[in-house]
Formats: sequence, C-alpha cells, structure tokens
Amino acid sequence: MYCTKQDLIDRFGQDELVDLTQLNNSGVIDETVLGQAITDASAEMDGYLGGRYQLPLDTVPPVLKALCCNVARYNLYDEQASEQVTKRYDAAIKFLFSVSKGEISLGVDGTGSKATSTDLADIQSAGSVFARSKSTGFI
Repeated sequence: MYCTKQDLIDRFGQDELVDLTQLNNSGVIDETVLGQAITDASAEMDGYLGGRYQLPLDTVPPVLKALCCNVARYNLYDEQASEQVTKRYDAAIKFLFSVSKGEISLGVDGTGSKATSTDLADIQSAGSVFARSKSTGFI
C-alpha cells in the first residue's frame, strides 16, 4: 500500500472521507470501503510500476503517496467525481505512465532500493579573482 487512511485524512479531510465511505449515515469513515479504495489504487499503480521496478518497493518515494491518495479518492467518488478530482486522477495516471515508459525516474533502482550515485560533480576553485586585496584601489 502506498498510502494510509491518515494520509487521506490529512490531504482531503475527515468530513469528505466520511461522506464518500459511509454506507448507512453512521457519521464515521467505513474502514472496509476506504481500505478497498486504497488497495485498488495501489494495485492500479503497481500495474504501471511493475514493468520497471521490482515490487514491492523497499523504499516508497513520497510522490507515490500523493499519487495513491489522488487515485484512491477518485475511486471513492465513483461516477460522481468533480472536475478537480478527475484532473488530479488524470495527472497521477499520466505521471505513472511516464514512469512506466522510463521518462521519469522515482529515484529508486530496479529493485526498489534508494538509488545511489558515485558520479557526482566535483567543484574546485583557484580562489577569488576580484577581491579587495587584489583590486589596487578600484573596489
């Protein structure tokens, strides 16, 4: 799972989730309905990630949490999703599609571990060219 109930509450608020999940006007979030939406969203995301990364990922990048929240929220709305909810879902799917094609990297290697690099920039300087001590009165 790429997100939790608390992640959804933090992003969209308790009231919205109660409205989307309650079955018989109980006034509380239905854990089963919410859990199924998160499971479905995670499975949909795995469909895009599975071709490029070994699942489950050892390190879950924060971007996947946000994407999973948007997909799960869209799933909860069913056929009544607002334009904003639909746009967020479409953007999430577009991002995942780009990841599956290799256009975007998640910052993890093929096994799902955090990627490390030894090919880093090395900056060296010969010192300051323009300094008060070298200006001979012009600065």
